[in-house]
Amino acid sequence: MLDTILIHLINFIEHVIELTGPFGISLLMAIESCNIPLPSETILPFAGYLVSKGVMNFHTAAFAGAFGCVIGSIPSYYIGYFGGRPFIEKYGKWFFVSKKDLEDADKWVDKYGDWAFFICRMLPVIRTFISLPAGILRARKRTFFTLTFLGSLIWSYLLVYVGVKMGENMEMFKHLWHKFDAAIVAGCIVLGGLYLYKHFKHLNEE
Repeated sequence: MLDTILIHLINFIEHVIELTGPFGISLLMAIESCNIPLPSETILPFAGYLVSKGVMNFHTAAFAGAFGCVIGSIPSYYIGYFGGRPFIEKYGKWFFVSKKDLEDADKWVDKYGDWAFFICRMLPVIRTFISLPAGILRARKRTFFTLTFLGSLIWSYLLVYVGVKMGENMEMFKHLWHKFDAAIVAGCIVLGGLYLYKHFKHLNEE
């Protein structure tokens, strides 16, 4: 069941990016930053694959990803800003946010202050939820969104680059194409499954 869902999710991501290009990257990354578990680990490498084929510019793909993160962080920030911690703790599950997600993000903010917003944008899973604590703590908007963009830009460049290298080396594995393709799908399923399992496990525990 989970395998089927993830395969459809991967196909959906690829379809959106192929149809809409950089706009699609921004849209999908904005969805992820709105606390919806749509993994950037799938979105950006596929964008990189298209870059390797000459369909898209490398820098455009990375900036589109970072821009989408900032756009998606705006509603999350203001939910935390106006709703506060009691609202998030009571209704967070409707935004796919568990108390554990919030606590993990809080620890980073307590430890690193404003720089947590930069660091957490380069960490799987937690990068999706850091906007809520920023809003709850009423972090300075200019600082928060600037560090969000910079951290997201580094993350985007890294994952787009992974996709580029994957695409550039496809010919080396042409005679093993079906096995290589299966390995990519299997890898996405495993990583995506762990991502979703960890996230929804916290929600179910509550």
